[in-house]
Amino acid sequence: MARKTNKKIAENYFQLFKNANGNWRKKWRSVSQQSEDFYLNDQLSGEEVKALQEAGMPTFVINRITPVIEMMKYFVTANNPRWQAVGSDGSDSNIAAIHADLADYCWYQSNGRSVFSHVIQDALVKGVGYFLIDVDPDADRGMGEVLFKRLDPYDVYVDPMSRDFLFRDAGYIQIRKILPKKQLKQLFPEHARKVAKATGSPEISSDYYSQRNSAFSDNVIPEDIGDQAYEMDGSRDSLLDYYETYEKIKVAFINLNYKVPPDEEMMAQIQQEVEKQMEMFVKELEVSYKEQLMALDAQVESGEMLKERAELEKEKMKMQNEEAIEKKHQELTSILQQEKTKVANVVVTEDEYKAMMEAPDFKRQVIDSVKFYDTRIKLTCTLGNDTVLYDYILPMNEYPIVPICYQWIGTPYPVSAVSPLVGKQQEINKSHQLMIHNANLASNLRWMYQEGSVPEEEWEQYSSSPGALLKYRQGFEAPSPVQPAPLNNAFFGIVTEGKQDLEYMSGIYSSMQGAAGAQHETYRGMLAVDEHGTRRIKAWMQSTVEPSLEHLGKVFKDIAQQTYKANKVFRIVQPDTTETKRVEINVPIYSDFGNAISKFNDYASARFDVRIVGGSTLPVNRWALMEEYFRWYQSGLIDDIAMLSETDIRNKEQIIKRKSVYSQMRSQIDSLEGEMKDMQDENETLERQIVQAGIRDQIREADKEIYKDKVDSKSMQKDLRKTMEKEIAFAKRDLDSKKKTAEREYRAGLRGAKNQVVDKSE
Repeated sequence: MARKTNKKIAENYFQLFKNANGNWRKKWRSVSQQSEDFYLNDQLSGEEVKALQEAGMPTFVINRITPVIEMMKYFVTANNPRWQAVGSDGSDSNIAAIHADLADYCWYQSNGRSVFSHVIQDALVKGVGYFLIDVDPDADRGMGEVLFKRLDPYDVYVDPMSRDFLFRDAGYIQIRKILPKKQLKQLFPEHARKVAKATGSPEISSDYYSQRNSAFSDNVIPEDIGDQAYEMDGSRDSLLDYYETYEKIKVAFINLNYKVPPDEEMMAQIQQEVEKQMEMFVKELEVSYKEQLMALDAQVESGEMLKERAELEKEKMKMQNEEAIEKKHQELTSILQQEKTKVANVVVTEDEYKAMMEAPDFKRQVIDSVKFYDTRIKLTCTLGNDTVLYDYILPMNEYPIVPICYQWIGTPYPVSAVSPLVGKQQEINKSHQLMIHNANLASNLRWMYQEGSVPEEEWEQYSSSPGALLKYRQGFEAPSPVQPAPLNNAFFGIVTEGKQDLEYMSGIYSSMQGAAGAQHETYRGMLAVDEHGTRRIKAWMQSTVEPSLEHLGKVFKDIAQQTYKANKVFRIVQPDTTETKRVEINVPIYSDFGNAISKFNDYASARFDVRIVGGSTLPVNRWALMEEYFRWYQSGLIDDIAMLSETDIRNKEQIIKRKSVYSQMRSQIDSLEGEMKDMQDENETLERQIVQAGIRDQIREADKEIYKDKVDSKSMQKDLRKTMEKEIAFAKRDLDSKKKTAEREYRAGLRGAKNQVVDKSE
């Protein structure tokens, strides 16, 4: 039953291929192949070559398309694209800078410059080029590498209903290849049995729509080779249609919030904190217990309580304290565990959620869960119309196939840059073929003669030789030359205008291709011509190429974050130098117990956005750049080393190193000279200070004498003041004494006078 189901699935995907390979794609394939043929210089069909040869006309072509396309490709791919990553916060900003280095590393590992060049060539020649972001799981010793690859546009089949220029709205995108069974077994060794049993499909043909005749072509393309697959024993190997079908589907996810209990290290910290708090709690209980014991003993001594009752109460209190200690320990442990418990948020598939919920312990930790649907890319690989190799869901929501169209017309079948030029190229070819044919006729005359009048072999051999004597038989008229009709003068104007029209239509002029006669006399005039001539290319880059590259960078970011989850060290070569830069991501951080608790430079979980640096792939005029650098050097904005690093001088790195050494030595010399000058200035200052110090010493000595005189004067004044105070005090005491004596004498005389008066009255 399962085998029948797989066969039905393979048939369904085969029907998708037939739907994508409809009439409109076949028409685009035919036009695109014609454009590629003209680019490869296969500009004449087999019928045209045969007709020209029969008419005696030349079969060469003047290929003006290839130089135009090569110049356009150069302008677009002159430099590698650069992506700028913008982080959501400070830590993610550091990871964003690392992402830019990682993109450069993967680009280098993929030989990105060559891949980019071929993709742009496909866009210009075939109308569309395809990038594929792929993962090589075996690279880097099984750690995996993300690679940039190019897909042949003829192998890509897009949903015809897509209307987005990046094909993001396509219901599916298929990659179809025709591969030998041996190669398929090497690619998928785990599915070797399925490959051996596969029978292929009726669409094993190569679907080649070109009118080109490989017999008249000097180029060999894959369609020319056909079925030439052989085993080592010489037997023919079977070919199978191999399909990779990418489709967008809706997948159920669960946004889950759950508790994360503390780890061993955290539990040890919690236990230490519990023991610390319990120590204080036990001390308090012991004090309370002693107080209660004393109270019971006092009641027993006073007779209020029996001794037996007291012993019973003591035993009861002891049991209560033990229970309180145990309960407190549990409460503290529970509280601290809850405090240290973190809430984690994770998005898992519905199947992963069901598996997680089967664990009872985990089920108790769940806080809430929200179901939602998100877009994912499903990849299914089938062989022919009867075998399913495998299928799985990619962890991304955009196709890993990124197109770059030249002229998008609203369908998966864009127009190439060559297609509008085909008619003008045919006009140029035809014009030059007619001119050369007319010149050949004029240089090698044709003759009209009567049959039998001349020896034909002799005339064919010598008729064009200078000074030849040609004979004819008597009785016949002499042969007469047939002059070709002269070309119309307007014809030469058509040839010139055809060349000019092709340049105008492509936007690539002779001056841009280095034509000597078209060079501008002045350097700035040349820059102006280049600036105006490349506007059309720059418009295409701004409207199509750069948005496609930005989308490519975002797809790369999604795949890289899913791939690079382990610790990885990678090195990138710095531009314009041979030095390498070492970058490390996902560096584990271990706890004291040896457990990985976090990551430094956690690339997989970082959140940032990716943008293309506008104009990063455009060419840089070296002469203009050097002129600007020289002006900056003259103005002092940069030094000679900075200017030298931008030049193309041989061994500039060694020169820079030497100049750096010289610069360091010069800096050291300047520093020493500065120190010597400072020392000289210090010596001069010290000398002046010495002289000034002598003057100051004299002044200080005079000040000391003055101060001494002041002190002596103050001392003398103090002594004099004391002497005067003593004399004044003595005089005051003497005056007081005399005053008291006078008062006594006065009172005595007054009493004597009163007594006399009394005596007289008696």
